Amino acid sequence: MGNSALRAHVETAQKTGVFQLKDRGLTEFPSELQKLTSNLRTIDLSNNKIESLPPMIIGKFTLLKSLSLNNNKLTVLPDELCNLKKLEMLSLNNNHLRELPSTFGQLSALKTLSLSGNQLRALPPQLCSLRHLDVVDLSKNQIRSIPDTVGELQVIELNLNQNQISQISVKISCCARLKVLRLEENCLELSMLPQSILSDSQICLLAVEGNLFEIKKLRELEGYDKYMERFTATKKKFA
Repeated sequence: MGNSALRAHVETAQKTGVFQLKDRGLTEFPSELQKLTSNLRTIDLSNNKIESLPPMIIGKFTLLKSLSLNNNKLTVLPDELCNLKKLEMLSLNNNHLRELPSTFGQLSALKTLSLSGNQLRALPPQLCSLRHLDVVDLSKNQIRSIPDTVGELQVIELNLNQNQISQISVKISCCARLKVLRLEENCLELSMLPQSILSDSQICLLAVEGNLFEIKKLRELEGYDKYMERFTATKKKFA
């Protein structure tokens, strides 16, 4: 991509607070953006070939609310990313991430996190300290089990479709705000699904198709009627 075209994008972003440069074959984060660290509210560099984020620049976007780098080649995230105290939406679908920075819990304004199609092998414990997090998408990763720490999550919707999950902690029923739990196409036996999800949780949409049991068997479990009461009440609310 030519320098003049990039300059034009930078000039526009200076006025609008939005920098969007998708499908351009970029191999690195544009260094020109360091001129806009105090302007930008939105950056979208999806569908490129970016392998890393520059630590010296990325943490300086003090007003940034939305960052999208879907379909790139990121393998790690720098700790400096976690300095973005106003970031509300982070979308990193289809990269090569295996873990999140230990400081990830400092993204205190984060509401929506999308990490579908990465190489995460566990539920990142850092998510438990994010008090404003509403929606988390961890679908299409390599997660095998959901640990006790899940009970501290504050999310409303958790998408774990298409992982390799065979075990779920009963603590998932303690998630005070969790309404939507997606577990489609995993490796769950019915006996490994905590019954308290049905009888004693806030979950009103449980999606479990494509596991190692028939859905009609789920309907026979104790507590299923309580789950259906919540499901129906929610449906009426949005009808």
